[in-house]
Amino acid sequence: MSQQNHVYQSIAHAVKDHGVTTMFGLMGDANLFMVDSFVRDFEGRFIPAAHEGSTILMASGYAHVSGRVGVATVTHGPALTNCTSALTEVARGHMPLVILVGDTPIDNPRHMQSIDQRSVVNVTGAGFEQLRSPATVCKDVARAFYRAQVERRPIVLNMPADFMWEKSDYELQVLDLFTAPGGVAEGDVLDNAIGMIAAAKRPLILAGGGAVGAHDQLVRLADRLEAPLATTLKAKGLFNDHPYNIDIFGTLSTPAAYDLIALSDCIICFGTSLHDLTTDRGKLMQDMRIVQIDVNPTSIGGGLHPDVALVADAGLAAETILYWLDEADIPGSGFTQELDVDTLTAHPIGSTKVADGFVNYVHALERLEEALPKDRVLVTDGGRFMTEVWCRISAPNPRSFVCTVNFGSIGLGLQEAVGAGLAISGRPVVLFSGDGGFMMGGINEFNTAVRLKLDLIVIIANDSAYGAEHIQFVDRQMDPSLTEFHWPSFVDVAKSLGGDGFEVRSREQLEDALVALKNRKGPYLIELRLDPLDVPRMRI
Repeated sequence: MSQQNHVYQSIAHAVKDHGVTTMFGLMGDANLFMVDSFVRDFEGRFIPAAHEGSTILMASGYAHVSGRVGVATVTHGPALTNCTSALTEVARGHMPLVILVGDTPIDNPRHMQSIDQRSVVNVTGAGFEQLRSPATVCKDVARAFYRAQVERRPIVLNMPADFMWEKSDYELQVLDLFTAPGGVAEGDVLDNAIGMIAAAKRPLILAGGGAVGAHDQLVRLADRLEAPLATTLKAKGLFNDHPYNIDIFGTLSTPAAYDLIALSDCIICFGTSLHDLTTDRGKLMQDMRIVQIDVNPTSIGGGLHPDVALVADAGLAAETILYWLDEADIPGSGFTQELDVDTLTAHPIGSTKVADGFVNYVHALERLEEALPKDRVLVTDGGRFMTEVWCRISAPNPRSFVCTVNFGSIGLGLQEAVGAGLAISGRPVVLFSGDGGFMMGGINEFNTAVRLKLDLIVIIANDSAYGAEHIQFVDRQMDPSLTEFHWPSFVDVAKSLGGDGFEVRSREQLEDALVALKNRKGPYLIELRLDPLDVPRMRI
């Protein structure tokens, strides 16, 4: 039975009927009535951001942690162009989002904020869906949600402002979908893959972000093969509970794990596109057999050409391989019996010396790993500081780990941390950010976290410089002063925005900050003052 509404009401109703309870956004004249209807008519929760790009990132953090489609909304023209970096980041991170974007009136092509919005969206890698007419509202919304889930990327639903007060018949339209593949390749390709795995003397299983739902199947296969387990950065924490987990594979491996990987003769890769940093630009996978399994055909062969590839679901493929190994009575490899796991997962500490007035970064991270809440969601911004965080700060599981480096940008982390915090209840979110990233994108949403009363712990690695550029000048024995900044006190900034914080310039002050951390009542910032000449290099 159809129900007549205005278009803006039908959009809000359709979003609600897709199970959406939280919408992130910044209102303008093309989306404000839709937002109002979502809140007043359908009891939705609207999270206003300070910047349009933040809405996309908050929705992404929410989607990552909750496992649901994230929803954000902005208005037209400059509001959309302000979202381009965020859209690119999220598209490359394969997050399913629906972005409700207003557009200028169709009958006013000379509108000041008019721009070719389809072209703006397309260049980011996000998808574009046009709201075609008042009569097709429900179908167009359903199509956007369908595409977001199937294509695993943000889909922009473009909404002309002059439609909003037109009449629209509302009728429930939800495209039910089942996206898991129905089978695994048969014949010679599957036989070759199983043959390579069965013949391996030192097999290793590598899981990426596309395999995080296949934990149990991959563990059973690893135990059957007596093979160690590793993950890419995107799947960090997947095998925390396994005795033969060697942690992150690639340039972020410990020296001992890197050497072990080089000794392997067959890497069985599930749900990873084999990024250059995973393979150390191919060096780590020379002279060994590579079996690559991914449900996404475009992920295969992009960076490294495997010996055998299967387009298949990770869990189903692992079960199939295990079945045929059992049928052929293939013995275990014995590889795990050679391993000393404690040495494989311990990153070297290095020197703990530091100049007066600064704290040693590696020591600080080791203490934070011990002291931070164990049930945390870990979020990292981009910057020179980040690789040590990835190596030394643990996450409970991949859904509790958000890294904002798909586009190589800085200044995106705090916004995703806000979204992550709203997707969970009773768990703290820990964000690591550099000083430049916090000034670029974090400072404008710290107050949003305060307004929302989030349990957010922000750790600023403050070397008073843009570190990645600073080190390049230093390496060439040039003056790095152009990369250096005299920032305000980040602790004072946090307090002025309604939060709290503690500056750390010594080991003793770090301990004091950790004591104060236990009594936090809202967003809390720890500012680690670092010597720019003594920050560990990026492991990439």
